[in-house]
Amino acid sequence: MSEKEVILTQEGLKKLEEELEHLKSVKRREVAERIKVAIGYGDISENSEYEDAKNEQAFNEGRIITLEKMLRNARIISNDEVDTDTVSVGSIVTLKDLEFGDIVEYSIVGTAESDPFQNKISNESPVGKAILGKRKGATVDVNVPAGVIQYEIIDIKK
Repeated sequence: MSEKEVILTQEGLKKLEEELEHLKSVKRREVAERIKVAIGYGDISENSEYEDAKNEQAFNEGRIITLEKMLRNARIISNDEVDTDTVSVGSIVTLKDLEFGDIVEYSIVGTAESDPFQNKISNESPVGKAILGKRKGATVDVNVPAGVIQYEIIDIKK
């Protein structure tokens, strides 16, 4: 089975590489030290500190494997690939809510980078899917749990 392509911006690639390096170099040592200290407490069969540290180790190693797989399957979107004629991954899009008049600006990123609190939305999110490939001035309908939101694309930039 082929692994899913992970679309990343240059910024997203850098963040994932930094997280991976931190987990491998810093976090692994911290967890190993916690395990060593917990073993020093004696009988590990009823040692909650040891159990916690082993669970943290398992989580850390799982995250390392996930990040390595993501980086192996990464396709980096460079700024040169982003055009300002149509919405694509890497675009910064200004939208106007046609019902309430609110204006929002989103960066369109791959799912690995999405962070709605920083207005970075995935190309696979409802809004991302609806606006991909559209041009400035287009009106789009976005199906959300509360119904349908209509947006007008006000601007597209890199």
